[in-house]
Amino acid sequence: MGSIYAALFADSGHDVFVVDTNVSHVKAINQNGLKITGASGDRTIRLEAFTEAPLKKADIVIVAVKAMYLTSAVPAIRTLIDSGSIIVTIQNGLGGAESLAGVIKHRNFLIGVAQGFGASILEPGLIHHSDMKSIRIGRLQSIAGDDSQEQLLNDVTKIWQHAGFEAYAEQDIRAVQWEKLICNVAYSSLCALTGMTLGEVLGDEYIGNISRAAAIEAWEVARAHNILLSFDDPVKEIRDFGERMPNAKPSVLLDIEAGRPSEILFISGAVPIEAKKVGKTAPVNNTLTGLVRSLERCR
Repeated sequence: MGSIYAALFADSGHDVFVVDTNVSHVKAINQNGLKITGASGDRTIRLEAFTEAPLKKADIVIVAVKAMYLTSAVPAIRTLIDSGSIIVTIQNGLGGAESLAGVIKHRNFLIGVAQGFGASILEPGLIHHSDMKSIRIGRLQSIAGDDSQEQLLNDVTKIWQHAGFEAYAEQDIRAVQWEKLICNVAYSSLCALTGMTLGEVLGDEYIGNISRAAAIEAWEVARAHNILLSFDDPVKEIRDFGERMPNAKPSVLLDIEAGRPSEILFISGAVPIEAKKVGKTAPVNNTLTGLVRSLERCR
């Protein structure tokens, strides 16, 4: 997804550079440009790419690494920011963005949630964009009477909109995180375990029941936390989500297929952690997390 963000921002006139530890991807971008196909349109964008953060400051740093790599990204982020820089971090699940905020301790820190997006690397320098719904942006916590931070949030949202994204400023980003999590727990683990796409999980007689149970369980934990969700029917929500991009493979499945560690601890694994905080259990998501972790260990 970081490549999608970079391409659209650069194509809309912003001065963009990319930092990625994927050496072959960086080399291909520098030699042939960043090539994008799919939902956001086919294009080739010329921009600089680095495997280490260059010694220059950025106005906005978009952090799009997976949650388990956030700690290793901290030195690069610190190299790129000064007191006036803005950080927008976009991860799946719960816990990653909050953990990064605690380490970086930067005033201009925003959390983004990508809803209905999907992207994968077809080959170095070539990204397929499978869907594109909205980017929701909010603050880690609202500070009463802090008009400057409210203005910051609105200004950054407008920048995303200008770059071609359907972007919204959110007063309660925590609710948006949970809404995405409920959809993710319905598919991420089960796709990883079965190799199915979203649409296949949704339509399967047996796996579909487990998918719905995982989503309902997460929805119940969110309600126990008094999260103000925008929907009352988690089954309809995950059905709409799956029907929107039935052929998509979630990132956890892509990681399993590539033999990489996945973000499952921040997705399905986040539900039992949050359940315990309110005196509940989450046996469905706990079981799915354990199965995926076991599968990772066997690969």
